[in-house]
Amino acid sequence: MKLTGGAAANYFRKPDPTHTALLIFGADPMRVADKRQQAILALVGPQGEEEMRLTRINASDLRKDPAMLNDAIKAQGFFPGHRVAFVEDATDGMSKVIDAALRDWQKGDAQVVITAGQLTAKSALRKVVEGHRNAVAIGLYDEPPTIADIEQAMAQANIPQPERDIMDALMALAGTLEPGDFRQTLEKVSLYKRGDDTPLSIADIMANAPQSAEVDVDDVLEIVATGQADKLGPLLRNLYAQGVAPVTLCIGAMRHFRRLHVVASDPGGPASGVGRLRPPVFGPRRDKIVRQASHWGRDRLERALTALTDVDLQLRSANTAPPAALMERTLIRLAMMARR
Repeated sequence: MKLTGGAAANYFRKPDPTHTALLIFGADPMRVADKRQQAILALVGPQGEEEMRLTRINASDLRKDPAMLNDAIKAQGFFPGHRVAFVEDATDGMSKVIDAALRDWQKGDAQVVITAGQLTAKSALRKVVEGHRNAVAIGLYDEPPTIADIEQAMAQANIPQPERDIMDALMALAGTLEPGDFRQTLEKVSLYKRGDDTPLSIADIMANAPQSAEVDVDDVLEIVATGQADKLGPLLRNLYAQGVAPVTLCIGAMRHFRRLHVVASDPGGPASGVGRLRPPVFGPRRDKIVRQASHWGRDRLERALTALTDVDLQLRSANTAPPAALMERTLIRLAMMARR
């Protein structure tokens, strides 16, 4: 069985202990680890690992000894309570071992929790879990947290429900931080407000938030592709401050716009063209690529690629112009092109 959206979010908060297995997969290891931690905590409680009701199995160890999983599932602990066998960083190559263990699973055995990287729709591991009558598979994609996610994180950090404008600020902050960083920020806010009965304020949040959320190349390309030229300067300054070179940004931009060109050039349209991308893209990222390719169109994308090729040649030549200025000027031109 596959769960998505609100059903998946609710399942992480309260996983069904009668299910045989739970597979959590996605391209972002931090996001997968965060949801795995949440699910296992809900299943075995805070004392589960101390009471030896949680067995961790690394993928490399399972490859060497395929019987490890079945042994962990069948083993009886010294302490009463729900048991979990956790398989970390699983791959399609382990699908047969996991399939055999799930088939042999019986009521009273340890529940299996599996984490994996990004898996395609044809993944053997996904088919094993999704096709099982009593197992659940959940894919995690690059999408911002919902209000319900933030409310739950605040409840775990013992922070009372704030006013609407404070929630809006938290939503914005959650969209710029990794899940683990956002959770740590809330824990710091909780300690900061201990003994303080005044309502939570934006100043309280900013006093405990990371001084500067890291920017990556994808953030800059999103701004360029959507025509937000006014936001480009501060992002580029942060990106260069993190040590990213202009030529690295140029390579990333060319890769992104080539991908959009492939999608926009498909005879069946962008919705069909996105299926030709390799590696494939899924979830909100797929929708974003289709939307950008439809907006730009093939002709404008070809002009964008020409501009990027020209600046790439300049960056690699003996040109004495400042590389950062050359790259910024080209990206501003592209952002202005996106507005037309």
